[in-house]
Amino acid sequence: MAGMDFFIRPATGTSSSDWVRIANADMKVRMTRRLTRTVIRGQEGDDLHDEGSESTLYTVRGELSLDEYKRIVAMFRTGQPYIHDPFEERDVKVIFAVMEYDSSNESFHFELLEDVI
Repeated sequence: MAGMDFFIRPATGTSSSDWVRIANADMKVRMTRRLTRTVIRGQEGDDLHDEGSESTLYTVRGELSLDEYKRIVAMFRTGQPYIHDPFEERDVKVIFAVMEYDSSNESFHFELLEDVI
């Protein structure tokens, strides 16, 4: 699949000019549900209980300039940024779980986590 535009803005951003566009990024989404398993001794099987909450991990890779990197690092250090989820067409509040940048080829790798209760 061809890369897509990835958009991220700081938590304090309020206007469209606050969004940073990273062109030609590769995105992967992993969603999980929070489950509780109850094992009852002396009875067959066990029960799974869906707690109704989910987590989404967004993995984003691509290239960005040093100036763009500095802007993203400021977001990393100042709270929970927002990203635009291109698959569901919605803005999502996330936290940075992982951030990597390689200046030799301007490549980056972000892991951003959304936790929904």
